Amino acid sequence: MSSEPRSGRPRASSREVLAEAACELFLEQGYAATSVSDITRRAGVSRSSFFNYFPSKADVLWGGFDERVARLSASPDAGADADPDAAVRRALVETVDGFAPDSLALALANSRQMGLDDELEREASVRQARIARHVAGRLRSAGAGELRAAVAGAAYGGAVLAAVEEWARQGAGRVSLRDVLVRALSLLGVTGP
Repeated sequence: MSSEPRSGRPRASSREVLAEAACELFLEQGYAATSVSDITRRAGVSRSSFFNYFPSKADVLWGGFDERVARLSASPDAGADADPDAAVRRALVETVDGFAPDSLALALANSRQMGLDDELEREASVRQARIARHVAGRLRSAGAGELRAAVAGAAYGGAVLAAVEEWARQGAGRVSLRDVLVRALSLLGVTGP
């Protein structure tokens, strides 16, 4: 095994450069008119490098958020808590804690200029369903019935995505996503299983 340093940009740097290039192009020419090749050309990386970081063009926007949502599965199970809803709320708040403004916040704030309204709606529904599925599973493991778990999961997923949109609308750098999510979760009238 060689002890020589790897060439090229560090992984985090390349990911950020690609996201920045993509957002610039989305603002300049619109989402639909921007190809992966356009993004890689602007970022100065190969097309194959793009796919090392992102499975699709849409994932450029959602990558940071998706990493956070994936952490939900690593958080403690709600079944071990006396109040499963409180455990779910804690896990969701911890998931977004410290989330910094990124390409998603920029896209949400500039969706019309980027031609992203429909794309963001589709992709947000996928993320909402992932959160709902995860939360419902946690609540079922804590003894909640199928219907209650499914409804609560959908409500929690909706609250998270509504909070992300509100956070971007308020100016993602001016307010923390954590605080907006705490407010959104307080609007849910959830009772125990």
